[in-house]
Amino acid sequence: MADAVIIEVAINGMTTPERNPHVPVGPDQIATCARQCIDAGASVVHTHNWSIELPPGEATDLYAASWLPVLAARPDALLYPTQCVGPTMLDKLAHLEPLVAHPALAARVGDGGLRIGVVDPGCVNVTWADDDGLPAADMPPYVNSVADVHAGFDLCRRLRLGPSIAIYEPTWLHHTLAFHRAGRLPSGAMIKLYFGGPNGYFARGRGVSFGLPPTTTALAAYREILGGCTLPWSVSVPGGDLLRTPLARAALEAGGHLKIGLEDHAGARRPSNEELVEEAVALARDVGRPVASCAEAARILALPRGAPTSGKGSRVDVP
Repeated sequence: MADAVIIEVAINGMTTPERNPHVPVGPDQIATCARQCIDAGASVVHTHNWSIELPPGEATDLYAASWLPVLAARPDALLYPTQCVGPTMLDKLAHLEPLVAHPALAARVGDGGLRIGVVDPGCVNVTWADDDGLPAADMPPYVNSVADVHAGFDLCRRLRLGPSIAIYEPTWLHHTLAFHRAGRLPSGAMIKLYFGGPNGYFARGRGVSFGLPPTTTALAAYREILGGCTLPWSVSVPGGDLLRTPLARAALEAGGHLKIGLEDHAGARRPSNEELVEEAVALARDVGRPVASCAEAARILALPRGAPTSGKGSRVDVP
């Protein structure tokens, strides 16, 4: 129980102020919230821009505007973006290489900068309940082909980014572990086990969700798939309240980590990101595990450390 807990906070996502008035919107609010969450005990911060449909250049500039004030105060901060919209994985991740090469962020690679990428390794129907309580038919499937998965992991390897790997369904985990067994998973990978909350991914109606429910039995199923894999893993409940389920404590007792935040949170209460971090810290300590700092999280994840080189966006190690 001595192993440190990585507390990741996804501070906004597609959550609107109408859903939770505490959600940060715009670079200034995002930067302030991220700093406060790190001060409260968060190890990793995941942020979105106001839209996932922005062109790569605009997305890059907005991410940099949100992150640079955080890195100025906390040079070891671990921040990473989301996938954007596009027909292929490389289109969805077209902002990663500009973020790696961004002059102001690149100058901080030795301390912070972009060190974490993102790969969603599969397809899923993510929708909500319509007026009849049925899965709403106006949401298209979320598609990442097997070829996309190869491309995403290859990109993270080339850019020396540790991939944040969302697992919406068991097949996504099976495919990820195949890359791991073959030695093709980039260094710094972390597996994020997503359990479907009762309010659906977009918190637009109860009774329609995805994947496995947030129960200890479902966690046991995923742990059976993981087998002897030693990759770090965390749990989250999109469309629910992780810290009000038995899943959070069970994951900590099993050596896992926590992903919380207003991107995922839904339910009757309206906490802030900072309050969720404080609750996660208290739970970890109650279980008997310390909370990882940003620097400790980077070591636990074995994140690559490097600096951009000219030409092809590759990175080389620096002391």
